Amino acid sequence: MRTQRQYAGFPTGFGHLALFLVLVSLVACAAVSSAQSQARSDGGSCADPIPEIYDRVSPAVVSISSMAINPYQITDRVSRAVGSGVIMDATGLILTNSHVVFSRQAIMVTLDDGTTVPGKVVGSDPIFDVAVLRISPPSTGTLPVAVPGSSAQLRVGEEVLAIGNPLGLDQTLTRGVVSAINRILPDTPSSFMEPLIQTDAPINPGNSGGPLLNRCGEVIGITTAILPDAQNIGFAIPIDLVKTVLPSLLDKGRTIRPWLGVQGHLVAPALKEFLRMPLTDGLLVEVVEPGSPAEHARVRGGRLDVVIGGDALLLGGDIITRVNGQLVDTPERLMRAMRRLKVGDTVHLTLFREGETQDVEFVLPERPFLPQDLLTQRSVAPLGAVRRGDRTGYRQ
Repeated sequence: MRTQRQYAGFPTGFGHLALFLVLVSLVACAAVSSAQSQARSDGGSCADPIPEIYDRVSPAVVSISSMAINPYQITDRVSRAVGSGVIMDATGLILTNSHVVFSRQAIMVTLDDGTTVPGKVVGSDPIFDVAVLRISPPSTGTLPVAVPGSSAQLRVGEEVLAIGNPLGLDQTLTRGVVSAINRILPDTPSSFMEPLIQTDAPINPGNSGGPLLNRCGEVIGITTAILPDAQNIGFAIPIDLVKTVLPSLLDKGRTIRPWLGVQGHLVAPALKEFLRMPLTDGLLVEVVEPGSPAEHARVRGGRLDVVIGGDALLLGGDIITRVNGQLVDTPERLMRAMRRLKVGDTVHLTLFREGETQDVEFVLPERPFLPQDLLTQRSVAPLGAVRRGDRTGYRQ
């Protein structure tokens, strides 16, 4: 689904104008959403009749089909993906999932009226599974547009609606509740933890990239994945998270992140008890990514494979005890330290190695796209994609 980092953008001279227009549009929509939220706080209800919500929003929901060609295979060279999307701007900008369109040679978008037009990737973030497509607006009339809401005040138990094209069944609406918020998917690297909305609204392959709506008819999430061995456990990307990456996707075609180049786990009490030997608190480096700045700084990864309590670990690597002088002995401290890192910063690491402490420092480059970023390698299945397994605790 995702191979090399190659992004299509607006034609020369159009990108900044389009970015300005879509941000103005989202600000205007946010003002409407804010007014509706204020109405709710003032005692007004936000429980529009579901048929009215469907009639209002479904014209902005599109069906997306994409095709990729693998030139290195003799058979099964062509792979196809299907999903959904939602028009968020009258100039033709569509929100969807990255795993539906990333690194695809051909993308076709079918509108509510049955018209099929080519789509072009403006920007894509395979890690957060968010992508923006662009289609040409019609020569007559205007494109229907959905209104973005806010996921910040979402509460467990609130009723939600999903509209999409599951299994090729166009414009299907399903209904459920918010089952949980800030849900972290299993086996997600700490540096890429994405707090998702969990819902029991039935979503299936083909729903990928479709909107999750509140009872005001506002988009509060983009459906992204399901637990394949469960019933009605689905996940959506909060719209507020989408808004944070949208400017970079529109302007740069990608989300810019710093690259440290290590994978590992925090040293846990169970590990200390199992080994019966002194270990310092910090991030146990299991893998150093090839070509990364950590590899150039000669940070060491693990070499001894052990299983403790069902978790596989690589022991023998360095333990990072401090990042820029800050302790990283708890998940909260580790996340705080990593989120402060920026591309171009000089990072200072304190390492514990073979009973001694030593320091290394290097400049952080932009993180390239890596094979393990593929959503299809996680233990939760994207809607309509082939599932493979992977387990990592921290990756930066």
